[in-house]
Amino acid sequence: MTIDNGVRVIAGSMILLSVLLTQFVHPGFIWLTVFVGINLLQSAFTGICPAAFFLKKCGCK
Repeated sequence: MTIDNGVRVIAGSMILLSVLLTQFVHPGFIWLTVFVGINLLQSAFTGICPAAFFLKKCGCK
C-alpha cells in the first residue's frame, strides 16, 4: 500500500468512526469529523500530513 492510499484509508475510517460515534454515543464527536477535514485541507496546502509520517514509520512505500 502506498502512503497516499494509506492516508485515504485512515481519513475515511476516522470520518466513518466519528459519524457513528456522533450518532450513537454523543453529538460532540462531530468535532472529530471537523478535525479530520481541517487536517486534510491543511495537508493539501502545506504537504505536511501527520498520518503520512506515521505510515512512513510503519514501512509503507
